[in-house]
Amino acid sequence: GHAEGRGVGNEIRGGDGVDGKQRFVVLEALLRLRQAACHEGLLDRKLHAAPSAKFEELLPRLEDLAAEGHKALVFSQFTSLLDLLEPQLHQRKLVFERLDGRTKNRAARVERFQQDPACPVFLISLKAGGFGLNLTAASYVFLLDPWWNPAVEMQAIDRAHRIGQRSTVHAYRIVARGTVEERVLELQDKKRGLYEAIL
Repeated sequence: GHAEGRGVGNEIRGGDGVDGKQRFVVLEALLRLRQAACHEGLLDRKLHAAPSAKFEELLPRLEDLAAEGHKALVFSQFTSLLDLLEPQLHQRKLVFERLDGRTKNRAARVERFQQDPACPVFLISLKAGGFGLNLTAASYVFLLDPWWNPAVEMQAIDRAHRIGQRSTVHAYRIVARGTVEERVLELQDKKRGLYEAIL
C-alpha cells in the first residue's frame, strides 16, 4: 500500500491550479487512499487474500458476540469490502445476511436477521442501509470505514437504536491509524461542531 500511497500523493500535489479535471484526480486519489486504508485487495485483485488489520480486529469480536448470543450490524461504504469479508465469515461459520443496493428481497433478509437466533451478523452497505430499516435485534454496530458526513454514520447506528430496542447499542468505528481515515475523522469533528453551533 505504501507505493500506491506515494503515487497518489504525487498526483494530488501535481499541477498549479485546480480545474475540473484536477478535482476529479484529487477525488479519485482520495477514494483510493480510503480503499487502501480498508484492504489492499480493493486496489489490486491479486491481494484479495492478503491480511487485513480491520478484519483481524472485527472477526474475533463478531465470534465472541455470536457465542454470547448477541447480534451485530457491520456497515461499509464499499460493497467490495463486504465481498472480501464474506468468505472470512464463512470460514468462521458465522451465519450472516447482507443488504446493499442490489438486494431485491430486503424484507425477507431483515426478517431473518431479526427473528433467527442462528443469524448473528448483518452486512450492510452504508448508503443502502441509511433509511427505512428497523434492526432492533442488533445491540452492536461496527462501521468499517469513516464517512465524510457524520450524519450518515449516525443514521446507520440509528438502524439498531430504534423504538422497540431493549438493549444498549454499542457502536464501534474501526479506523486505520496513520491513514487518510484520520483526516476524515477530523473533518467529521469540524462538521459536528458546526452542526452543534447552529442548533
